[in-house]
Amino acid sequence: MTGDLIIHTDLGSQYTSDDYNQRLTELHIRHSYSRKGCPYDNAPMESFRASLKEECVYPVPVFEDYETAAAVLFEYVHAFYNRKRI
Repeated sequence: MTGDLIIHTDLGSQYTSDDYNQRLTELHIRHSYSRKGCPYDNAPMESFRASLKEECVYPVPVFEDYETAAAVLFEYVHAFYNRKRI
């Protein structure tokens, strides 16, 4: 299933590291980068991240555990953000 996935990131050192890119290769995930000096390339992701934090993460002071956080985030993305949000 991962053969069709693309991840888009900026040119931060964490995303350009050999370890990170090796893992993407292992998972058959294609890597797309923003152009150097062009913050608008990543604007949709930055907008999504801001909405996610404001609407889903900040209202919960601390998640009980990783599984709870993953379930809440999954619900937000798949049941609310992609279906009910404009």
